[in-house]
Amino acid sequence: METDNLAPPRRRGRRWRRTAAVTLPLALVGTFAAVAAPSAFAAQYCGGVQYNVVSSWGSGFQANVVLTAGTAGLNGWDIEWDFPAGTTVSSAWNVGWSQSGRTFTGSDVGWNGNIAANQSREVFGFIGAGPSTAPTGITVNGESCDGAEEPVEPELEVDRANVVVDAGSTSAIEVGFSAATTAAHTVTTTRTSGSTDLTVSSGASLSFAAGDTNPKPVTFAAAAGAEPGESAVFTVASSGYSPVQVTVTVADLGEVTQNEERFLAMYDQLTGADSPYLHETGVPYHSVEELIVEAPDYGHETTSEALSYLQWLEAAYGQVTGDWSGYNESWDITEEYAIPGLNPTSYNPASPASYAPESGDITDYPTQLDFNASVGADPLGQELRSTYGNNQIYGMHWILDVDNAYGFGECGDGTTEPAYMNTFQRGSSESTWETVAHPSCETFDFGGDNGFLDLFVGDSQYSQQERYTAAPDADARAVQVAWMAQQWAQEQGQSSTISGSLDNASKMGDFLRYSFADKYFKQIAGDCIGINNCPDGSGKNSFHYLLSWYYSWGAGMNGDWSFRIGGSGVHQGYQNVMAAYALSEGGLEPNSPTAASDWAASLDQQLEFLEWLQVPQGSPGAGAIAGGATNNWGGNYGNPTTNAEFEGLYYDEQPVWHDPPSNRWFGFQVWGMDRIAQYCMETDDPRACNLLDEWVAWALSESDITAADYSLPGDLEWNGEPGAGLSASVINMSKDPGVAGAFAKILSYHAAATGDTASQTAAANLLDALWEANDGVGVTQTEGRADYCRFGDEVYIPEGWTGTMPNGDVLENGVTFIETRSFMTEFEGWDQVQAYIDGGCTGPAPEFNYHRYWHQVEVATAFQTYAALFE
Repeated sequence: METDNLAPPRRRGRRWRRTAAVTLPLALVGTFAAVAAPSAFAAQYCGGVQYNVVSSWGSGFQANVVLTAGTAGLNGWDIEWDFPAGTTVSSAWNVGWSQSGRTFTGSDVGWNGNIAANQSREVFGFIGAGPSTAPTGITVNGESCDGAEEPVEPELEVDRANVVVDAGSTSAIEVGFSAATTAAHTVTTTRTSGSTDLTVSSGASLSFAAGDTNPKPVTFAAAAGAEPGESAVFTVASSGYSPVQVTVTVADLGEVTQNEERFLAMYDQLTGADSPYLHETGVPYHSVEELIVEAPDYGHETTSEALSYLQWLEAAYGQVTGDWSGYNESWDITEEYAIPGLNPTSYNPASPASYAPESGDITDYPTQLDFNASVGADPLGQELRSTYGNNQIYGMHWILDVDNAYGFGECGDGTTEPAYMNTFQRGSSESTWETVAHPSCETFDFGGDNGFLDLFVGDSQYSQQERYTAAPDADARAVQVAWMAQQWAQEQGQSSTISGSLDNASKMGDFLRYSFADKYFKQIAGDCIGINNCPDGSGKNSFHYLLSWYYSWGAGMNGDWSFRIGGSGVHQGYQNVMAAYALSEGGLEPNSPTAASDWAASLDQQLEFLEWLQVPQGSPGAGAIAGGATNNWGGNYGNPTTNAEFEGLYYDEQPVWHDPPSNRWFGFQVWGMDRIAQYCMETDDPRACNLLDEWVAWALSESDITAADYSLPGDLEWNGEPGAGLSASVINMSKDPGVAGAFAKILSYHAAATGDTASQTAAANLLDALWEANDGVGVTQTEGRADYCRFGDEVYIPEGWTGTMPNGDVLENGVTFIETRSFMTEFEGWDQVQAYIDGGCTGPAPEFNYHRYWHQVEVATAFQTYAALFE
């Protein structure tokens, strides 16, 4: 994919992190001071101490410490130093510490105590207040490690790079230097582009004496006649320092409420040129931290989920400020990087794909293509081509290697970033820890003789090709968000501003109907056992009208053949009645002739399906929503092991994904119920409102929420099946911030729909507790990762198959997860994981404070939702 013509993302400059910080395992880049042991010392224990100030704000800062061992190496360390007068530590990580007056003492916590002779290791970090100047009197294990101090390099900073202001009003920021300067400086703030209705009313020229680190205010004013949405860029500059840009936007805020202020603070954390959440293209990472393994197998991959959350964040910003440029840009980024441009010259809807059975045993792969198996006809292919004039699928591919860490690049070039890739490919038993990362565009440049294809599907001949997979819940979320944006922009009289983005969402919903279909377009019938015993579908009788786990498409490199498949596994957490409502009667009806009626049928089907899956009153866990269903048992049209059936679909406690069970996580409950809650509030549909009432009663009964803290269900255990003793129980508790943010939105919608004061109080308390969990980078909670012992799990490669990853990692029978991803050992935190593995995975699991992008947006938009409904 070419990137040269991409318009640069909006740059909002450097700013302070203003919220009190808590544990953070990953140091962010910034200024530093180094303290090295002089050669005059024998340096038996200490070869040097590097004291890095990695970010600063107002009177606070974050720092880390890198310790270099002396000639004897270190098997445990104790460090002591004297801070400048007035410097205190409020929290620290990976260290046992105390402070008495100016004297700070710290010691290792076991796993980080060993450092080989003359080797360096980042040993701990902390949050401080007061002067960030490097300490003196440093000793390590009683040995002096004091030396020449290099001064902290100051940078010009602002506390906010995005400012909103009402017409006729003012709003101020603070400007200053991150550390003491050696000379006096003048800082100027001037408008460099945009509306002349926005001006600097005070602080246009500020004088700072040498060493002055106290910030000073700059006030912006909007003319009385300024229109909401007008904006201007102001440049904050001082000779010898990199300038900072501040975007000021006219809004119709009235008095900014507490939760709007919280939303805007988090928006500033998540956006801008120095945001650790964003690639330079504007594509959001899955997490700030690179060393994280879940569905994305490292943190600087991203998912279509994250792109849909980018859209949500920017739509909420439009609602609060009247500035919709970010929402439109989020669609530009989505189109450029997440929607493949594959447009094969031919596609035959009468023969959409060749059958390849799935298996519950990963060692059965590659499974063999069966060209003799009959498949049904694709009911959408001709209609979509007639509507849009080509064979491109307008859907998001689910995963991207944003930093191109694997090195696939785009179509074998090895360099392009972000790059389309894939992982899961081998049935329901395949966990993240057993996947083989591979490129979506297969050119045979990496892997084995046939690239990676013959690890997954057996064929007589392999050809270069492109293959993509959509995650329907993400595409549906994009539609849901578009409907919200439509309502908010209409209220502001700005509908035309986002009309192009709304058209994109409508078009995506048109293609999202592929998730309604059986995988091979077979009829949805209760007796579909065995591929050749299932009647081929024609027309829409291959539709179950629910949002399945995926749909996929691809083509040969020369475009002379192509395929499309639907999805048979249906998970409750993927259903989105708001998207169905928007696409059937909510103003986002797609252009294809049958699309709106299909989505109307889906709306009814989704509600009936969720009613069927809800644990009935009188049973343990009454109100919870069970897993889902499938018409294609085991992915090979096998014999179901259940008697519970919903219109040709068999109950499946763990649809598609078994390691871990896919409906164990409470997060799928809140994702699904968020849409039900919003739909209930919007329409008063009794089916949705009854589902919501029963679910909220259950979820609140299992939660502990105060304004200071919260504890929510973590994992669930399921028994029985619909109509036969279906029940649920909570087996552990969690502080997952993303889940908490989604739950707060559900409670807010429920309170708005019903007037339930208990729900509103719980939502408000949950938001207060979440705000206290913001460490200045975002909302986070400490979590133990015992599953990281699985870095040593075998990734199944058949006997005799060999290949290589772009970095030279060898793929062969017996390799482990980390051996196929050796670059991960360079990520921050790996030494902690390695120590846990070396210790036999006994004792405390390694702990991390992650900053997942979707977590941040769920929480930020929870603040915005509550403010819009109640403030």
